[in-house]
Amino acid sequence: MMRVVRCLASLAMGAALAACAPAARLAPASTASSVSALRFIGEQRVPHQAMFQDTMLGGFSGLDYDAARGRWVVESDDRCTHNPARYYEAELDFDATSFRAVRFTGMHYFLNADGKNFVATAGGCTRADVESIRIDPLDGSMWYSSEGDRRYSLDPFIRHATREGALLVELPLPENFKVHKDEERGSRYNATFEGLAFAPGGGSLWASIEWPLYEDGPIPTPQHGAVVRMTQFQRDGQVLRQFAYPLDAIPAEPGPGKDAENGVSEILALPDGELLVLERATVQSADGIHTNYVRLYASDAREASDVKSLPGLAGAQFTPARKRLVLDFRALGLPRIDNLEAMAFGPRLPNGHATLLFASDDNFGKSQVTQFLLFEVLP
Repeated sequence: MMRVVRCLASLAMGAALAACAPAARLAPASTASSVSALRFIGEQRVPHQAMFQDTMLGGFSGLDYDAARGRWVVESDDRCTHNPARYYEAELDFDATSFRAVRFTGMHYFLNADGKNFVATAGGCTRADVESIRIDPLDGSMWYSSEGDRRYSLDPFIRHATREGALLVELPLPENFKVHKDEERGSRYNATFEGLAFAPGGGSLWASIEWPLYEDGPIPTPQHGAVVRMTQFQRDGQVLRQFAYPLDAIPAEPGPGKDAENGVSEILALPDGELLVLERATVQSADGIHTNYVRLYASDAREASDVKSLPGLAGAQFTPARKRLVLDFRALGLPRIDNLEAMAFGPRLPNGHATLLFASDDNFGKSQVTQFLLFEVLP
């Protein structure tokens, strides 16, 4: 198999993983003060089944930027299909006018309490379905989330770890996020902690779930949307606040007997109190082809109800958050928008504007692509 090295030549179809030109000098990273719109800078793709340090690149469902080290962390949600749960370090070569390359520079496995990776632990591959990763702004350590697995009565989790992947602590979770294999309550299968985001200053952490809890009502359909809980955790796991975010209806009808879904795949917190919310819908046509519909919203919860004391949202009285559309990715006119699940702010451009990077989870499938999309944030 092809092995990705630290500096690769350009590959066909715009899928360069590396280029040897020096990276542009950019200002340090910082959360954007506000987001009114995005300006597209460029795209890079990772070839299907590309290898790095004897692991397969793909399944990218979380990323973040470490300003202190000038590198990105990119998490794979591989559940031992190819390799144990892991994350990569990477460098990006770009400036305000072009996005030239992604260079992978390191790899670390997520480790259990016994210091072993998930494949080396009994039941480990089912234990972790890692979906988001964040660098701690206070000390540079790492936080990551897993959806768990309802089929095996494995609860989702949020963990704090060292940069080498060693477990420091697992947050205690509210009861309603836990799974119940034999009854429809709590978290649904494969639809819990898809997003994490530190509040400005790092004193608390927001977590988003992909679909509603069973008690919170049905999942979206082409006829109606849904609501999901956004939860603000103190660093010790105490729930500070929870609000209901309104999910869009699925934007198209699937083919007869085919699948369709919409859910929250990632979030970011802004200093003004808004959350950036990435909604990703997938619709399967009659011929089996999946089309992705991805939208970025800014959610304002300042007037929303705190619903942490409500056991269920279905039939309850509450005020959901408001939201405004920042970008419909179809407007970019790109040949393909894939399964975007990762989102993070990056270094500032020379004009002082933040950058915003998205990455897709290709599910290691031949019919999908691993793409990185880079934007300038317009305040």
